[in-house]
Amino acid sequence: MNVQYIYGIHAVDSLLRQNPKSVQRLWAQQGREDNRIGSLLELAQNQGVPVARESRQVMDDMVKGRHQGVIAEVYEVPVRGAENTQANLWQEADLLRMVEEKAGPVLLLVLDGVTDPHNLGACLRSADAAGVDAVIVPRDKSADLTPVSRKVACGAAEVVPFVRVTNLSRTLQALKDRAVWLFGTAGEAENSLYDSDLTLSMALVMGGEGSGLRRLTREQCDYLVRLPMAGSVSSLNVSVAAGVCLFEAVRQRLAAHR
Repeated sequence: MNVQYIYGIHAVDSLLRQNPKSVQRLWAQQGREDNRIGSLLELAQNQGVPVARESRQVMDDMVKGRHQGVIAEVYEVPVRGAENTQANLWQEADLLRMVEEKAGPVLLLVLDGVTDPHNLGACLRSADAAGVDAVIVPRDKSADLTPVSRKVACGAAEVVPFVRVTNLSRTLQALKDRAVWLFGTAGEAENSLYDSDLTLSMALVMGGEGSGLRRLTREQCDYLVRLPMAGSVSSLNVSVAAGVCLFEAVRQRLAAHR
């Protein structure tokens, strides 16, 4: 198994709480004795995770990003069904089962070719905040759960159901067969997001940075919607747009239950 280093206060805290068996060792910076580090060390001790102290210079060399004084050494986690798995890493069958069994309308986020791990992490963070039921990505030409995306996600990467699928078009069709409406985002779309009914079971489908939705993905969508842009820029970053769209769906669903 390959070793991976997860770093940052929020990411490591979530990892220790959600999947402590995957953590082989927790590295803590020498000389840091503040409350946040102390809480993580206590949590690691309670979970039976070995702790080692190391200098800031050595820890800076271990990872490329800002580690905030803590690094968790883990084995790369496989999908659910193997040993030491991360419970929120789903297979397509898990996704479809959830859609079939959930009593109320589902809210899904599909990222079609988002390759920047920073954007993936930010999308996961927004998805967690909006109560998304699962985030779906294709296996090829897409960012994965790397240390960078986990750090940006601030713990959401350990809790939001994350589904990597081999054939995204086939998965979208399977969702449609289960009464999930597909809303694709496109700057040239005629319909505004705010004029759309987002209270039904739906999947918000976002395209990759720059290129947008791929042709096959676009053709699968039931509706194409756009965000009204009043300024000089023509589009938003995919993670920002995902957050705006998801919370419009949340707003509509809350209003419908009042």
